This record gives sequence, C-alpha cells and structure tokens, in this order.
Amino acid sequence: MGVKVYLPLGRVGETGGAVAVSTSREAVLAAARRTAMARGYNGLNFRDIAAEVGIKAPSIHHHFATKADLGAAVARRYWEDTVEQLDAIADEAPDPLAALRRYPEIFRASLSNDNRICLSSFMAAEYDDLPHPVKTEVQCFADVNVAWLGKLLVDAKVVEAGESEARAKAIYAAVAGAQLFARGRSDIALFDKMIASYRAVGLLPA
Repeated sequence: MGVKVYLPLGRVGETGGAVAVSTSREAVLAAARRTAMARGYNGLNFRDIAAEVGIKAPSIHHHFATKADLGAAVARRYWEDTVEQLDAIADEAPDPLAALRRYPEIFRASLSNDNRICLSSFMAAEYDDLPHPVKTEVQCFADVNVAWLGKLLVDAKVVEAGESEARAKAIYAAVAGAQLFARGRSDIALFDKMIASYRAVGLLPA
C-alpha cells in the first residue's frame, strides 16, 4: 500500500515508501537550493523550507539531521550539477576553444533566474559562519571549475600545462566577480559587458 507524500509544489500524491522518501528529500533539496541562492547558508531555515515544500518542519530532520547536513548536501548537489553542465558544454562544443567561450553561461544562468547568484559564491562569502562539511563542498565547486577550465585551456593550446591552473583560477575568479558585480546592480547586461571586456583583454578566449 502506498503512502501519501508531499510533492515539490505542495500537492499530495500516492507512491511507494522508498519513492516517497526520495521525492520528499529531493523537494527539500530543491527548496533549500533556491533559498541558498537568494539568501546564502545563513538564510536556510527549516520552517520556511518546509512551508515551501508543503511538509512540517520536523519532517526535514528525517532527511537532514542538522542545518549543516542540509547545507552540505545542497552545496554538494550544486557542484555535481555544475559538473554535468560543464561536461555537456564540452560535449556539445565543436572544439575546446568553443567550450571555453561558453563557460560564462553557467554564471549568467543564475542572474537570469531572478537575479540570483552562484550558490557557492554566496556561501564562500559566508566562510567564517560555515560548518566544516559545508566549507568542504563549497571549495569543491571552485575546484571542479578550475579543473575543467585548466584541462580545456591546455587542450585548446591557450596555455602550457604548467600555466593552466593559474589561468583557470583567474578566469573563474573574474567570471564569478562579474556575476557578483552585476547582481549588485540587478543588471545582467553589465555581466555581458564585463565578459566582453575579459575577451577583449585576452583573459577569456575571444
């Protein structure tokens, strides 16, 4: 016999027990991700997330015992999803240089979603307040971006292998910074102008 579960939009449905748990956990993660992208780790609140999902706040503890557990899971899922996006860009692009040109899309997408900022950038700004498990996952986001950029920079023959990490870090920091600057003015066109300027000076492949 199936059990009733609250779906992401607050609707109640019938499903099996294992699926119910998975659906409820995913709904909580999705709601927490939206909150964290708008208000950071410090903005995560079990009561608000539960209200958005359509469950009672204590039910969240069945999936995440503490706020730190939830924050780490959200940050981990975020960088895992980003890896998939980056891999998709590399697969779709005709060559490494074309993939590098598309890199800013990852950050632009957040701005186009209600002027949100990259979740990991937001949490990184809260570094002193983050529990260690959350810090670890936030750092992973930067690491996977730098690794992806470094590999493609070498594959595209933009830099030598020994220079790839430093260049990748510079690109990551510049694009994330452009996103932050544009968010502060709620102006996505400003992001595009800054990316264009990075291309003009040679930081990003033109």
